[in-house]
Amino acid sequence: MTRSILILAAHPDDEVLGCGGTIAKYVDEGMIVNVAFLADGVLSRKGEFTDQQRELTSRRDAAQKACLILGVESVSFGDFPDNCLDTIPLLEITQAVEALIMKHQPDLVFTHHAGDVNIDHRRVHEATVTACRPQQGHSVKTILCFEVPSSTEWQFYGSAPSFTPNWFVDISGTLERKLAALDAYKEELRGWPHPRSLRGVEHLAHWRGATVGVDAAEAFMLGRKLA
Repeated sequence: MTRSILILAAHPDDEVLGCGGTIAKYVDEGMIVNVAFLADGVLSRKGEFTDQQRELTSRRDAAQKACLILGVESVSFGDFPDNCLDTIPLLEITQAVEALIMKHQPDLVFTHHAGDVNIDHRRVHEATVTACRPQQGHSVKTILCFEVPSSTEWQFYGSAPSFTPNWFVDISGTLERKLAALDAYKEELRGWPHPRSLRGVEHLAHWRGATVGVDAAEAFMLGRKLA
């Protein structure tokens, strides 16, 4: 039985976009969910350093608010450079992930899909796969990869692995909390018809739900499961 869940995300807002409804549902079912961000999320953007620092603080405050809405147990922030994880040795990122797994001892890990357009997403995926090697006594039994609107679906077919979900979670009862948590990141949202808009995220949830016969769902790709 799953008791502890760790969300390994590159940037604040990825956790809500990818599995916010699932987080809320699992929290309601009594599971402990911890969220960890590996990259700072903003410091690659143009602007004065003081403005970047102000934006960093604002985004971390938004993450705390979003995760509070979802019922997350704890939130941690890494300081790897935004959109530059390809400049960091994979070993360093993997060691950061290993430390988080050692700390939280999760049964279930959610992370990014391998084929996302965003390089940070891909590197976090690689580090997670490496850190979760199936060794005797390792706490992680299941690894699920989520989609992030405006990254996963923007990859060209044939350029990287396609997101072909084979695991769905019914979030009909928690979709409104997902959208409320996403609204905490309003500075990161775009207007419709951008996929990273409230309306776009809601449409995706209903479409994923329709494909499996429920009102709303989040879709994942199973990496590995040890029963």
